[in-house]
Amino acid sequence: MDEQALTVLLRVTEVFDKFAIPYVIGGSFASSFHGLLRMTNDVDIVAVIREEQTAGLATEFANDFYVDAEMISRAVRQKSSFNMLHFDTTFKADVFIAKPGFQEQEIARRQLKKLGTDTDYAFYFSTPEDIILAKLDWYRKGNYVANQQWRDIASVIRVQGAKLDIEYMRRWAGALGLSDLLEQALEESLNE
Repeated sequence: MDEQALTVLLRVTEVFDKFAIPYVIGGSFASSFHGLLRMTNDVDIVAVIREEQTAGLATEFANDFYVDAEMISRAVRQKSSFNMLHFDTTFKADVFIAKPGFQEQEIARRQLKKLGTDTDYAFYFSTPEDIILAKLDWYRKGNYVANQQWRDIASVIRVQGAKLDIEYMRRWAGALGLSDLLEQALEESLNE
């Protein structure tokens, strides 16, 4: 993992742990962890943040990140997202407030994983199944033109293969309106 990314992840997760905020790393970090590595200039994190935590979070992050207390508070109220830009590295953390349903399930199923055998650094990552579903949703929201999302999905499917819980993914794909995309991704990725 890139040193800049590690610096940001360590600081963000340290603060989240201090405030007892459940989180899960998703996006390209999770797909790289479960599939093929690719570079990115941000990290996506889904978190359960309460309104009364927002001022404390903004204060805690203020020395390391460009972040605004009102932006965090608004994201929590609207169940949307906010971002933080790390001063020293310009690496960005996008924090998505967990919505009821799939994102809550994603946090409930998160897995604490070490970054490698030669490190003690461990973070909560989305499961391979959940990152596939989340990226399928982003692919759909991007009007089916985000080719990098599709490559990430295929990468995770190919690397994880038979270890994937296909029935779990099919259940959630149905609930999220992603069944056709999931079947297409499975067909293309498993039959290459």
